[in-house]
Amino acid sequence: MTAYLLYIITLIIVAIVVLVLVIYLVLIIIALRRAGTHLQDLAGGLQKIVDDTEPLEGNLNTINGALTQLHGGLSSVDGHLVDIAKVLKLV
Repeated sequence: MTAYLLYIITLIIVAIVVLVLVIYLVLIIIALRRAGTHLQDLAGGLQKIVDDTEPLEGNLNTINGALTQLHGGLSSVDGHLVDIAKVLKLV
């Protein structure tokens, strides 16, 4: 009787351990599938960013040239303001 009881308890414990492992592995599979979906969304978003920013290269060169000209004009104005400040003895 004692051996039979130990056999039944052992089978129950083995069944519980197997059940816990199955549940754990199923939860891991679910988590990995969710992560895969999120990674696909992320890759799609990154590709959209690449596509949307591609035309900026030509525009940035134009903007950079305009800003260079603006810098020259503003530097000239700054020099004139410094000269006026010297005349008015503000500097």
